Amino acid sequence: MLEQGIARAQDNLGVMYTTGSGVAKDEAKAVEWFRKAAEQGIATAQVNLGWMYRNGTGVAKDEAKAFEWYRKAAEQGYATAQNNLGSMYRNGMGVAKDEAKAVEWYRKAVEQGLAEAQSNLGGMYLNGTGVAKDEAKAVEWYRKAAEQGHAKAQNNLGTMYRDGTGVAKDPITGYAWLSIAAKAGYVPASHALSELRLAMSRSDIAVAERRAVELQPKPAVAK
Repeated sequence: MLEQGIARAQDNLGVMYTTGSGVAKDEAKAVEWFRKAAEQGIATAQVNLGWMYRNGTGVAKDEAKAFEWYRKAAEQGYATAQNNLGSMYRNGMGVAKDEAKAVEWYRKAVEQGLAEAQSNLGGMYLNGTGVAKDEAKAVEWYRKAAEQGHAKAQNNLGTMYRDGTGVAKDPITGYAWLSIAAKAGYVPASHALSELRLAMSRSDIAVAERRAVELQPKPAVAK
């Protein structure tokens, strides 16, 4: 237990060096501390080290090493790593491209409720990538992510309602989700909302804005 506590502290120190929080920012030192913790099996440190390799931050960019560190964390059941591994397989980064394996890893992460993975899986269903195309399932996964506050999923769900893709066409609900995404700062949603507003009556816009209030995800309650 003591050793694990020390390793977690090493991971935290890496984060501090990455952000310059309480210490002078030093990305190379961050890599050192992440590595110490990652080699002791701390999943968050393995993901952090993978991210540093993936982006070439504090260390020479190496997508294969990024993949390996993500894999170590993913095999421990860490949802963020599972999602990241899915994206590596989807894009052929550090590993041979394998869209079916990408779907497998996204599924593992969505089983833990990770919104980013839910959104990614929605995209796979929407495009028929690594899985049979199924627009209704895309709507389902985008909705799960959107209800957790994932802005990109909110945007995508809004456009699917707007266009009647995988769901009955409903511009009012489409407007509502686009509005929520736009308020979260997702720029494509702002553009789509502006165009949709031109095609809607004032009364429909008023209804849509009330719907947006109803659909707005509630902040998670700390336990």
